[in-house]
Amino acid sequence: MQDIAAIRKHYSQKTLSENDVAADPIQQFGRWWEEAVSAEIEEVNAMTLATASLDAVPSARIVLLKGFSTEGFIFFTNYNSYKGRQLAENPKACLVFFWKELERQVRIIGLVGKLGADENDKYFHSRPLDSQVGAAASPQSEVIQSRHWLEEQFRRVEQEVRENQVQRPLHWGGYRVRPVIIEFWQGRLSRLHDRIQYTLEDSGRWKIERLAP
Repeated sequence: MQDIAAIRKHYSQKTLSENDVAADPIQQFGRWWEEAVSAEIEEVNAMTLATASLDAVPSARIVLLKGFSTEGFIFFTNYNSYKGRQLAENPKACLVFFWKELERQVRIIGLVGKLGADENDKYFHSRPLDSQVGAAASPQSEVIQSRHWLEEQFRRVEQEVRENQVQRPLHWGGYRVRPVIIEFWQGRLSRLHDRIQYTLEDSGRWKIERLAP
């Protein structure tokens, strides 16, 4: 069996300096995003979403980024899911992107709010039909009796909407994470990684600092 503690990765591709980053972290994220897309990273929009309940029980899972702007980072899910229930209790979250091909991570801490009905409807109806049916059929995060039951639910909804547009379930929609801290991590040799952190100040300006690796 391989010694897990002995697994090593030497990072040497790029550097990151506080003198070179953009003044705004969303602009800096956009630069890195374009590089990640150009690198043809598989599922480049996959990100870890970490949430916590009011009693500080944490939970994390992979979700997909569906948009970003100066307003924040968007993802969609079932509001009744476990993450949805945690966000209802404690509307704060952390997002983490890991682009190993570029030896980079981005960590985003922010406040979370739901999108409006128009934005939700627009995205929902842009999805493949099977994905729309699946969202309507699945009671996400609930205990179910079997795979067969789930497939029967899918077929039932599919039959109901055979000749009609799938209506977006009211319990399904998007969230926007409005960042208050964004950290950009670039792997470097000897574990002396570059870490540049942006912190939103009360004035609305972003404070840029270097963190020790």
